[in-house]
Amino acid sequence: MKLIYDVNDKPKFGQLLVFAFQQLLAILAATIAVPSIIGNGMSQSAALFGAGVGTIVYLLFTKFKSPVFLGSSFAFLGSMFAAFAGAVSVEAGHAGLIIGAIFAGLVYVVIAIVVKFAGVKWIDKLMPPVVIGPTVAIIGLSLSGNAIGDMLKFAEFDAANSVYVMGAKGWIGLICALVTLLTVMICSVYGKKMTKLIPFIIGILAGYAVAAIFTVIGIKTGNDNFMVIDFSLFNNMQWYPDFTFFKAKKGFAAVDAKYIATIAVAYVPVAFVVFAEHIADHKNLSSVIDRELLKEPGLHRTLLGDGVGSMVGAIFGGCPNTTYGESVGCVAITGNASVVTILTTAIMAILISFFGPFVTFLATIPSCVMGGVCVTLYGFIAVSGLKMLQNVDLNDNSNLFVVSAILIAGIGGMALKLGQVTLTEIACALILGIIVNLILSKKASE
Repeated sequence: MKLIYDVNDKPKFGQLLVFAFQQLLAILAATIAVPSIIGNGMSQSAALFGAGVGTIVYLLFTKFKSPVFLGSSFAFLGSMFAAFAGAVSVEAGHAGLIIGAIFAGLVYVVIAIVVKFAGVKWIDKLMPPVVIGPTVAIIGLSLSGNAIGDMLKFAEFDAANSVYVMGAKGWIGLICALVTLLTVMICSVYGKKMTKLIPFIIGILAGYAVAAIFTVIGIKTGNDNFMVIDFSLFNNMQWYPDFTFFKAKKGFAAVDAKYIATIAVAYVPVAFVVFAEHIADHKNLSSVIDRELLKEPGLHRTLLGDGVGSMVGAIFGGCPNTTYGESVGCVAITGNASVVTILTTAIMAILISFFGPFVTFLATIPSCVMGGVCVTLYGFIAVSGLKMLQNVDLNDNSNLFVVSAILIAGIGGMALKLGQVTLTEIACALILGIIVNLILSKKASE
């Protein structure tokens, strides 16, 4: 696709702030969701601060050539729970979060050193388009349930029949989601100039406005079905980031060798799994900006940026970071690949984390509204992966079987738990695809 702003382009200052805010909205829900899920006193503001700092570290290592934002990684949720489960106190658990992120980051550093000397040709051999294309598609498709679940947040899910039962509140939430979704699409397709560049901001504002109208009606009439926005979040809002290293200060004294070993087992294997997703994300971003990021600035630099960025970010927010598909989707749909926009987003995230009312306002954006946005973001990730298959001959059974194995394993939910380690459906699909491709490509080359 044709980019409106290339990697090295610098939008005007006023536009830059708007574009950065849009990126922030795209990554916000996932970034602050991780500390909410983990609990144990983890701070959403601190996670936002850590994501901003981690992104700046990433940009420095990648020489400002890779326009993507880093946010809290869902892949490490099990590892973070293990850190608290194995700790003698909550403070020690926070210390474990920092230690675990350092372990995960060191895995990336070691792999980066290997890549620096071994090059990336082996990656092209292990992960040609026939493997990486459907894997990227799976990244988007695996998130589709989250997007639809958010759109229908207020509907009741009948697990026995795998169907959503639509009550009054379910329909109201769906209306808000569809207003958001259609506004984003219309702005992106029919919009002119600035409108085309900020479809997500316009879409979210439209969805939020409709949700606010319903909520006000609900408050005035006392009807809970209309109350889509939870304004009660303002009652106990956090005015400043509660950094992880502050909470961990006393906890380090309770850390012993056994606990460190527990942390290592929980974090290190997951880091190897996320490495595969790191490659897929950067292959996808490379196709969007038409530059091979694994060669320039180089996979070793993207790995160092991701790894060290995770270490630094976790010191502040406790969450290891990872490159966000939502950020890549935002770059692709808006045609804005300006790395200055990403840098401004990171700085904005850091500054906003100190302003409690604004962080709380962002947190009040209803899930149904964000679900409408995510349909476009996750959908674009899936489609961009399929586009990588354009030059792959699917009439050749060796290619057809590789793609089939990856898609079915990923969509079918082939996630495996091996002791403390969880192999996500993306990782399982990618590993299976690599194995199948190595076996069948030998036959095809004979």
